[in-house]
Amino acid sequence: MTDLLADYLPLVIFLGVSLLIGVALLVSPFILAYQNPDPEKLSAYECGFNAFDDARMKFDVRFYLVAILFIIFDLEVAFLFPWAVAFKEVGLYGFWSMMAFLGVLTVGFVYEWRKGALEWD
Repeated sequence: MTDLLADYLPLVIFLGVSLLIGVALLVSPFILAYQNPDPEKLSAYECGFNAFDDARMKFDVRFYLVAILFIIFDLEVAFLFPWAVAFKEVGLYGFWSMMAFLGVLTVGFVYEWRKGALEWD
């Protein structure tokens, strides 16, 4: 039983140190932060002007369609390169499984095209 505990001792030490670092990083801003804000410090600094609308406003659906389109092409590239490298080893089954995968992606692409995600009026 002591051998088992000795095997897990580095893991317990690692978890303890990571917990200590995490708690220190969460607590230190409340202790070290400067607590006297002025109007200049609270002003908008990234875009140069104050927010003019609610952050919870509705977005056009085309933004989501473009995001889906990006995921489609990203998945295609992520799976197509390793498949092309190992093309000789995967055989006929690997070829047809990739064709089925590309068919599913093509259905997604056609859906995007019909919804008008590629046209910005």
